[in-house]
Amino acid sequence: MSQIRQTVTTGGPGVPAPAIIAGVPNAAPPSQAILAQTRAELTMTLRRGEGVLVTIIMPVLFLVFFAALIPIPSIASRPIDFLLPGIIAVAVMSSGMVSLGIATAYERYYGVLKRLGASPLPRWGLLAAKVLAVLTLEVAQIAVLVFIGAVFFGWRPAASAWLAVPIVLLGTLTFASLGLLMAGALRAEATLASANGLYVVFLAIGGIFLPVDHFPPFLQVPAQILPPAALADSLRGALTGRGVAGADVLLLALWGGIFLAAATRTFKWE
Repeated sequence: MSQIRQTVTTGGPGVPAPAIIAGVPNAAPPSQAILAQTRAELTMTLRRGEGVLVTIIMPVLFLVFFAALIPIPSIASRPIDFLLPGIIAVAVMSSGMVSLGIATAYERYYGVLKRLGASPLPRWGLLAAKVLAVLTLEVAQIAVLVFIGAVFFGWRPAASAWLAVPIVLLGTLTFASLGLLMAGALRAEATLASANGLYVVFLAIGGIFLPVDHFPPFLQVPAQILPPAALADSLRGALTGRGVAGADVLLLALWGGIFLAAATRTFKWE
């Protein structure tokens, strides 16, 4: 009787690939296979030094640096009330767009996605495992950021903070879809450059560190229609009790729908 065998295939120097579940007739149920793959995705993410830097260390450094050292003109009563929601948006961006996009692009480049697609784990299950891994990482990121904000800067959530949960889920869908869109349509090197380039642009004009209305007039319109500003402003409305603007949520959902539809249409497994 055949047994399920788990083989870890490395995609190349410095680019570890997730575990491949091979073996066939008595393969595990999809739910168990997805959970196993999710654990593998998380393990590989935490083993990539650059992934840890972008997803965990940099958001924490941004929060501490800007909250402690730089006065920020904002619509909030205290800088931390403006900054923390914005840095949570950065965490969602870095996990979904940068980390997921670049890792998936190199898995595709080295043929790992093709082999995973031929394993008993269905292709939709592999994508589900990747998104679950991103969500798990985001929970850890947000917990660390909230802890630092509460303990060192006196941040307290408003009663409407629970609204941040669906907003984070929508933001994850949006930026994970963007990451997969790049990973499935571009070469690995192009995805690496595009993801990092967009990350810098979104940090600069995404309303993360500075309110959009403080930008030069020619930057305000493009900044307002970008998904990072919609995500950050929605989180600010939820976490500060100012109320979530429906226009921001609709804009974020629109971007998410566009990215998801484009990724579904263009994603290539090899």
